[in-house]
Amino acid sequence: MTGGSKKLRMIGWGLSVLIALFLIGASAMGKVTQWEGKAEMFANMGWTEEVMFKIGIVEAAISILFLVPRTSFVAAILIAAYMGGATATHVRVGEPFFIPIIMGVVVWVALGLRNPDVFRLAAGKQQSNSPENEQ
Repeated sequence: MTGGSKKLRMIGWGLSVLIALFLIGASAMGKVTQWEGKAEMFANMGWTEEVMFKIGIVEAAISILFLVPRTSFVAAILIAAYMGGATATHVRVGEPFFIPIIMGVVVWVALGLRNPDVFRLAAGKQQSNSPENEQ
């Protein structure tokens, strides 16, 4: 492993931890804790507090799975799907919707920095040392 790739992997891990902290601390905690105005805000979005509580649990769970190397790829898919739902909700109620889109992109960038195979897959390239490439 070269020094540059090690540095990129560390940046990817740093981004991954920041993403997980944001999703758990700032987003999921707001869904699972009680605070003034919560019911009205969620009702405006078309969701009940009970549904948002469940969504918060799912959000925290997939954020943790994103930090586990064996489950990070599937977790990135789930986070992207989750962010798609968040984007749709914000569009539907006429609120700014760019944050979930940016977050979804940053999740994949972070994972690609942690595991360069993700970028190769996204570019449609096969791994250079796979038996299929030796024909």
